[in-house]
Amino acid sequence: MLLTVTTTHSPAGDLGYLLHKHPDKLQTVELSVGRAHVFYPEVSPERCTAALYLEVDAVGLMRGRSRQAQQAFALGQYVNDRPYVASSFTSVAIAKVFGSALNGRCKDRPGLVEEAIPLKIGLSAVPTGGGGPERLERWFGALDYEVTSTPIALDAAFPTWRDSDYCSLVLRTTRRLAEVLTHLYVLLPALDGDRHYYIGEAEVAKLLARGAGWLDDHPHREEITRNYLLGFRSLTEDAGARFAERSEGEEDIAAPTRHDLHGERLDRVREHLMASGARSVIDLGCGSGKLLRRLLAVSQFERIAGCDVDTRELTRAREALHVEDMSPRQAERFELFQAALTYRDARFGGYEAAALVEVIEHLDPARLATFERV
Repeated sequence: MLLTVTTTHSPAGDLGYLLHKHPDKLQTVELSVGRAHVFYPEVSPERCTAALYLEVDAVGLMRGRSRQAQQAFALGQYVNDRPYVASSFTSVAIAKVFGSALNGRCKDRPGLVEEAIPLKIGLSAVPTGGGGPERLERWFGALDYEVTSTPIALDAAFPTWRDSDYCSLVLRTTRRLAEVLTHLYVLLPALDGDRHYYIGEAEVAKLLARGAGWLDDHPHREEITRNYLLGFRSLTEDAGARFAERSEGEEDIAAPTRHDLHGERLDRVREHLMASGARSVIDLGCGSGKLLRRLLAVSQFERIAGCDVDTRELTRAREALHVEDMSPRQAERFELFQAALTYRDARFGGYEAAALVEVIEHLDPARLATFERV
């Protein structure tokens, strides 16, 4: 399992201080589930990447499991996803290897831990628990991450087969590193349908502690809590009640939250497009690509296009969607082009659905009839 953390903060090498891991050294940490290796694929004043490679001891792991767990699936001890995907093992590695960063401590750069810095998080394979890329978009998107989740083929040799229940995941944000690691620490086990340790009251307490300040008002808190506690009803109800008590206690002093009506509208558009069953969508007047970003996270849409008359907006969309860094699979299903909605254009044809969001009010009333014909 591979986790990468990249920053363009200046100087980028400060990432080494935040993580308490020297960029010039390969470091190995022994874990109960195997070994974690930390290294830096790139280090420069402009850009720095730290990588956490988790080497799971599959044999040792099976020896430590109960007989009932070993017999749950006849070949489970030989055929499983544990060595390859982000899971509860990853949370263990984050806590052990990046513990100081997770807890917001930095002896050499104490002021840096409170600074919001640009971060890009890469995870080679993340289980979606049957929820598909949409679950990743909902859970991380609600925390204001820019989410790029690419479904992994069930078997690349058989492209007609369905996608697997795993995605490669890229998260982009500007915030404190401790916050990002905390989100991963909680959400990765919640996405994992298996757990290598006992789930009891201690996990409820850990969830409440690590979820403080962000999970309380997360729109999908109940789903995350249920998954994190593996669906154990008594534990889930206990956690829900304690979250509610904490929210009630803070209600009088809570700061007003900003209501993102624009984002809510785009989420609703995406929901309608998904419900329509459309496989191809074009966003007419896509602007900087906020709706396109939501559509790209939905595997249902096999063909996606965006157009805008403003080349500056298209440039912003290309940068925001990181078109140059898209995987071949993503790039194949996506197109971005310049076009005016009041001129006939063959490129508008062939889509099962079209979106026109916060665009029509910018058209001159005298040209609405022309647009309708187009």
